[in-house]
Amino acid sequence: MNRVMAQEGAAGIAAAVAESVQYQGRKASRRGSEQRRQDILDAAMRIVVRDGVRGVRHRAVAAEAGVPLSATTYYFKDIDDLLTDTFAQYVERSAAFMGKLWVRNEGLLREMVAYGDGSPQSRSQLADDIARLTADYVLRQLTNRREHLMAEQAFRQEALLNPRLAELVRSHQQILLQGTGQFFQVLGSREPQQDAKVLTAIISRMEYQGLLGGPEPLTGEEMLEILKRYMHLVLASV
Repeated sequence: MNRVMAQEGAAGIAAAVAESVQYQGRKASRRGSEQRRQDILDAAMRIVVRDGVRGVRHRAVAAEAGVPLSATTYYFKDIDDLLTDTFAQYVERSAAFMGKLWVRNEGLLREMVAYGDGSPQSRSQLADDIARLTADYVLRQLTNRREHLMAEQAFRQEALLNPRLAELVRSHQQILLQGTGQFFQVLGSREPQQDAKVLTAIISRMEYQGLLGGPEPLTGEEMLEILKRYMHLVLASV
C-alpha cells in the first residue's frame, strides 16, 4: 500500500483500500453467474437503505433481486456473508468514487497553494477556498449520494456487533482519513493526520445531521462557517 500511496497520492490511497477488500461468499465462475451475484448484492443494498440491515433476509433479497431463493443461499451460506459482501462492494465502489475525486481536487489544491504568496491575506483566502470546497462536497453527498450515506450509517451501526463489518468500516474510514491527511501534507501541516482526523469527524457529523434532518437542520451557510473557522485555525498554525 505504501508504494501506491507514494506514487499516486490520495488517489493511490483509495486504490489501495479497494485492492484490500476481500469477499466472503462463493465466487462466480461465469459471466452470467457473476451478474446474478451482482444483482443479489445490489438488491441487498437497496433493502439496507430502505429497511435497515435487519431487513436483509435470504427470502427478501431473492424477491428484491428477482432470483430464486436457492440463488442467494448458493452464493452466500448465511446472512453474515451476504451483509459482509454487500458492504465490501460498497467500500470498493466508494474507493473508486473517492479516487476520482482526489485526482480532481488534489491538483486543484496544489494550484491554489502555488498561487498564494504566503502572506496572511493569501493564507486566509486559501482557508476560505478550502472550506468552500469541503462544504460543497458535503452538500453534494447529501444531495446526490444520500442513499449511499444512509447505507453507510446502517453498516456502521451493525459493525458495533459484527467484527467482520467493523474491519470493513475501518477500511472505509481510511479512504477519507488518509486522503484528507495527504491534502494537509500539501498544505504544509505539521500534524497532517491529526488535522485530518478532526476534519473527517466534522464532515461525518455534518453528513449525519444532514441525514437526520429535524426542525433545525444544519444549513449550507452554517456548514461553511464551521469549516472556515477550522481551516483558519489550521492554516494559522502552519
